[in-house]
Amino acid sequence: MAEQKNPYAAPTAPVADLSSTAEDGRLIEGGRVVPAGNGWQWIVDGFDLFKLNPGVWILNLIILLAISFVLAFIPLIGALASNLLYPVFVGGLMLGCQALRNNEPLEVAHLFAGFRDKAGPLIILAVLYIVAAIAIVIVVGAVFGISMVAVLGRGANSINVGALLLMALVILALFVPLLMAIWFAPALVVFHDLQPVDAMKQSFSGCLKNIVPFLVYGIVGFVFGIIATIPFLLGWLIWGPTIVGSVYAGYRDIFVEAE
Repeated sequence: MAEQKNPYAAPTAPVADLSSTAEDGRLIEGGRVVPAGNGWQWIVDGFDLFKLNPGVWILNLIILLAISFVLAFIPLIGALASNLLYPVFVGGLMLGCQALRNNEPLEVAHLFAGFRDKAGPLIILAVLYIVAAIAIVIVVGAVFGISMVAVLGRGANSINVGALLLMALVILALFVPLLMAIWFAPALVVFHDLQPVDAMKQSFSGCLKNIVPFLVYGIVGFVFGIIATIPFLLGWLIWGPTIVGSVYAGYRDIFVEAE
């Protein structure tokens, strides 16, 4: 005899499954090379994900900005907490992108889904990023110490512009590989259960193989970022979620085996 459902039982909601670690397709180790034009396609796909549920996307962005705003008022600890939690929020939003791709609704709960069972690895990602960033600053400070002292102690008229420009280029050259290592890492942790170091290695490899598509992506993104900034930053209510969606699109394009 078939078991009857209790009409008074609490409804079963999918919220508990938001942080499911089910793979988002089979992982391509090290990523694959994709055409240059795919850098533009990631942005298009990211905007398409935004259009599926713009209201919740904007609400999630506002909530995230509010959290960052509150943390900014806590000296030292607030800034550290904000940096530590950033990959956790990104991991949750990656799950939100997966839900939209699977014709499921995006929810506010997705913003916090990374805290359920992936918070540890995602926070470790943040720690590794922060430590590497501090190491870069220390190295650059040691190499260009004289110029930095000039900036702090001798005034703008005495600044060696050439040395400062060189220092900025060195910082950029060191930070770009770090950004490459963190770019897809939250998605790789959430969807493929990779350990933080492995996720960063895979992310770096995937980005390195696709420098040209990322160049296209970066140029177009820079232009759209300027456009989004002009109307009192209001354009970022659209561009911000589009960037998140584009990261998910790029991750699938490079790391996920076609179905």
